Amino acid sequence: MNKNQKINCTVTTCKYNQNQEQLCSLEQIIVTPTQNCKTKQPDESMCSSYQYNKE
Repeated sequence: MNKNQKINCTVTTCKYNQNQEQLCSLEQIIVTPTQNCKTKQPDESMCSSYQYNKE
């Protein structure tokens, strides 16, 4: 795995979205399947590392 890999994210409500620059500040994320979803599209997965930014 490339040590310079970046995680881009457009979820502005996530506390790990670095200064709203669409960059995740975590070194790794956990991606999990969405239950009962078999669309063969991106909505079949979600970021389980998401935490709401309380600011």
